[in-house]
Amino acid sequence: MSGGGGSQAPAPLLPILFRDLVRRTLEEDLGRAGDLTTDAVISPRELAEARLVARQPGCIAGLAVAAEAFRQLDPSTSFEAQVEDGDRVAAGTVLAVVRGPARGILTAERTALNFLGHLSGIATATAAVVDAVAGTGTRIACTRKTTPGLRALEKFAVRCAGGSNHRFGLDDAVMIKDNHRAVAGGLIPAVERVRRRVGHLVKIEAEVDTLEQLDRALKVGVDVVLLDNMSPQTLREAVRRVRESGSRVVTEASGGITPQSAPAIAATGVDVLSLGFITHSAPRLDVALDIEIP
Repeated sequence: MSGGGGSQAPAPLLPILFRDLVRRTLEEDLGRAGDLTTDAVISPRELAEARLVARQPGCIAGLAVAAEAFRQLDPSTSFEAQVEDGDRVAAGTVLAVVRGPARGILTAERTALNFLGHLSGIATATAAVVDAVAGTGTRIACTRKTTPGLRALEKFAVRCAGGSNHRFGLDDAVMIKDNHRAVAGGLIPAVERVRRRVGHLVKIEAEVDTLEQLDRALKVGVDVVLLDNMSPQTLREAVRRVRESGSRVVTEASGGITPQSAPAIAATGVDVLSLGFITHSAPRLDVALDIEIP
């Protein structure tokens, strides 16, 4: 059934974030000669009504992007969403009704479905992990492992399902990883260099692989610790040390987390689980367009 997730939906995406992307995608599909099939088969005066239908259950994201594809092909086309981004839907649910010139609907179909299916697939994968840790207080976050050019849309899809966003890019937070430590000569000099360089509003996160590295991070003082590839037992000890230190450091677990392993990891008390697969490997949701001629 639709509903249930709509209250989690974030503020709608601003059209400026996807308008040009949709245009470039349509241009890629149209090539140099346009839609040879549709233009030959369908009269320019033919009108049609179509329904976007979910062929499998999932969490929906990207309705406005799909609508933009149809409207760019023909501004007279109407797009009436029947659900909202963030809604959980059953197989067979009508997501939107599209009305207008048949040529525009058929030509924009694949672009609209590609965006809607891809983003809803990410939302569905995110929802599975969010559900798996429900009641623990642990948040689910995505990473920068996104499709080039689609980061803003993919991170929006994560938010639609109740997930949180990690960094959007290299410029909105500091994250000191193992290679940074190696080149800088250790975590402490790396943090000291960062403090001399960045502004006071920029948060600093440090990746640590061992409890000894965690102790150094707590000593030098960071805002977030990324507890990388640690077992649940080690994570539990890491959380204990952070709490006993009296610091307000946020704990984040990462590394090979799945919906199956997430509950045990969340039970250790970590604040955040970050997962790359929800953006880079989520299967698309099967969404189809069923057309009718009035």
